[in-house]
Amino acid sequence: MHYLSPKMVCETKIVAEDHESISGAKKESVLLSSAQMWPSFGGAPPAPDPQEGAGEGEACGGFIREFHPSEQEAARRIFREGILERIPNTAFRGLKDQPWTQLLYGTMAVMCFVVTKSLLLTCCLPIFLMGMRYYFSRKVILSYLKCALNTDMSDIEQYYMKSPGSCFWVAVLNGNVVGIVAARGNEDDNTVELRRMSVDSRYRGKGIAKALGRKVLEFAMVNNYSSVVLGTTAVKVAAHKLYESLGFKHVGVVEHYSLPGMTHSFLEQMFFQLRYHRYCLQLREE
Repeated sequence: MHYLSPKMVCETKIVAEDHESISGAKKESVLLSSAQMWPSFGGAPPAPDPQEGAGEGEACGGFIREFHPSEQEAARRIFREGILERIPNTAFRGLKDQPWTQLLYGTMAVMCFVVTKSLLLTCCLPIFLMGMRYYFSRKVILSYLKCALNTDMSDIEQYYMKSPGSCFWVAVLNGNVVGIVAARGNEDDNTVELRRMSVDSRYRGKGIAKALGRKVLEFAMVNNYSSVVLGTTAVKVAAHKLYESLGFKHVGVVEHYSLPGMTHSFLEQMFFQLRYHRYCLQLREE
């Protein structure tokens, strides 16, 4: 496959509150000027002077551009903070999607009351169970984070920018890196995977995540990939709505998904469960 340089893909501007998805006849619009598709929410940055280098004029607005090695630590920070948010989300919010676990915990509470006849102990049991869920969520997710930070996120330039069919972008607002996303191509099935999408919590609600996602779709179409895929363990409804708004279709879920560092002990299986959702956006038929 012939890959275009990431710099040849038109610059994507960030839009606040843009609800159109890329599907059907609208797919061809990806190859239009990004200024026509997604105007900047902070004003379009001026065209950079060829002798000044990339990134000049960023303070004029928000937009997305190719990753630079000097932004390694900023990208790692945003990724780290995004992953750490999943600890309480997985421990507490994730329980709503686990009816069998809810039933187990309810049964334990009933048995506690029957055996001890103590209302105090029975009321304390849910606190203990939630504490155990938080402990194991923190343990497993920190192990996963360590693994990620020591693999592709340890050298973004080498893993994404120097690898054919892959790229890494940053969202810049007022001169600060506020979001990241990566694309990793797979030549075997002619797909590209959307990876590592995360937005600084202080800058959410500005359409940054959607613009980052569209950058990957744009990259996939310019490089003639047939589809874009992604997988997520996110439990927030907003994350899934974002993927659907971009045109992704939910194609499956893996129950009791395993992350690096999991021991699969009895206690871990009781207090930590993940659902892995798979999404796909078909760009063209093979």
